Amino acid sequence: MTIATTPISDAIGVEVTGYTTADFLDPGAAQHCHVLLERHGVVVYREAHISDPDLVAFSRALGEVVVAGAGGHPDYPEISPVTLDPSRSALAGLRRSTIFWHTDGLTDQVPQKATLLTAREVADEGGDTEFANTYAAFEALPADRRVELESYRVVHSVAASQLLLTPDPTPEQAAKWDRAPSREHPLVWQRRDGRKSLLIGATAGQIVGMDPERSRGLLDEVLDWATQPQFVLRHHWSVGDLVVWDNTGMLHRAIPYEPTSRRLMHRTTLVGEEAIA
Repeated sequence: MTIATTPISDAIGVEVTGYTTADFLDPGAAQHCHVLLERHGVVVYREAHISDPDLVAFSRALGEVVVAGAGGHPDYPEISPVTLDPSRSALAGLRRSTIFWHTDGLTDQVPQKATLLTAREVADEGGDTEFANTYAAFEALPADRRVELESYRVVHSVAASQLLLTPDPTPEQAAKWDRAPSREHPLVWQRRDGRKSLLIGATAGQIVGMDPERSRGLLDEVLDWATQPQFVLRHHWSVGDLVVWDNTGMLHRAIPYEPTSRRLMHRTTLVGEEAIA
């Protein structure tokens, strides 16, 4: 089958068709993916049916791969099964918070570089994944608004994301969240290459030095701006799809699906390469 590459929209996403699992082992496949990620933020390989060993090999060709640890695949420790079924993953209960817009690793100094997610089984209803391009969202702001946002710093924490699910936690829950790492970052992250993205989403709890009510309102306003339809890609999964995204400039979230759903994804994650400064 001929390999074809088609942009999904001006702001976000590109679809690649014609790949088979063996194509990901070609020496040029990783470089091509890097180019597409820089241009489009999200790369959708339609029904590629990549095998688990080839998923690991392709991930390694793209960068250093995070070892999943607890809840990882029994045969491939780099792979994390993503499911709400506790019999398939010890981390199933933690997946509930993925319905909120977020960027992985914002409680770290160096967030993950990119994520690869492939569909093994899909939900009958729900279970799509949405992505929002915060590079494009920042660039589309009026110049004076960009300058204003660049002056702010934000505290990211596990507690901020968990409060979205459990707004009235027990003292034990609150204490557990507070023991987890938190991190202060600029609201606007300027990269070594000059590009700028917005560090917002579920973990963004408080703008430093700002009244809490005003802080919450501003963070919600910026998130609403960045997740407008023109900046968003909604991916409806088919079995065999592989989606790769730039975790440092894309927000993502899962559309809710039933806990009893058979939906099963295999995920690998690339270690970050640039600290937030």
